[in-house]
Amino acid sequence: MLSALYYLFLIALCTLFMLLSAVALVICWPFDKGRRVVHELSRILVRTFFFVPLRWRQKVVGLEYVDRKKQYVIVLNHNTVIDIPALYYVPLNFRWVSKREVFKTPFFGQYLVLHGDICIDRGRAAEAMEQLLCKGKRWISRGASIAIFPEGTRSKDGEIHRFKAGAFTLAKEAGVEILPVVLDGTKSLIRRNLLFNWGNRITLRILPPVPVERVVSADLHELMEEVHDAMCGALAEIRQAKH
Repeated sequence: MLSALYYLFLIALCTLFMLLSAVALVICWPFDKGRRVVHELSRILVRTFFFVPLRWRQKVVGLEYVDRKKQYVIVLNHNTVIDIPALYYVPLNFRWVSKREVFKTPFFGQYLVLHGDICIDRGRAAEAMEQLLCKGKRWISRGASIAIFPEGTRSKDGEIHRFKAGAFTLAKEAGVEILPVVLDGTKSLIRRNLLFNWGNRITLRILPPVPVERVVSADLHELMEEVHDAMCGALAEIRQAKH
């Protein structure tokens, strides 16, 4: 019953913020090409979502590694839809890269459009890469970072699996740092019966960014492996600390 009521609350809350975001986009567009105002509204929405359940806890580690004046390619592990709101604890203006099917989802898809997120067709690899590079560099030039799940899909077992090259190719071509982020606990927030876990704990750990010099000079696959290993190590440390 409590979960049903909270779902109804979230529908009303998201509807309100969608309307506010649409108004903000129209009013602020002439002087806010990076859609910072729309992004900040999304952050307020997310903070409200996590704040209302009094027993939910979110632990953020590594904020000292984030320079708000810089743009990054943010890479994070993917377990569930809750990964998306959790990333808003990172104090950066960013655009998501998402598959075309998500943009067709009622309500949520419209939110992605308002936010300016990047739509790619995973079934056409060459075209998807072209869209990612073109639109990604455009948003970076406007002062926004790009957030990508480098695994390309959700992990079924909670482990971090093989990375795809898109995020790393974009960072190389745009000449920006890579900011690895590791999430733990997002998968347990909503149970399989779709009821909320009211005692849930989420840990978000930000790792030191990979310097531009390293991004540009390193072999692509070596760079991917380096970031993958660092994220796997951080996830293991988070889980070990819980026991």
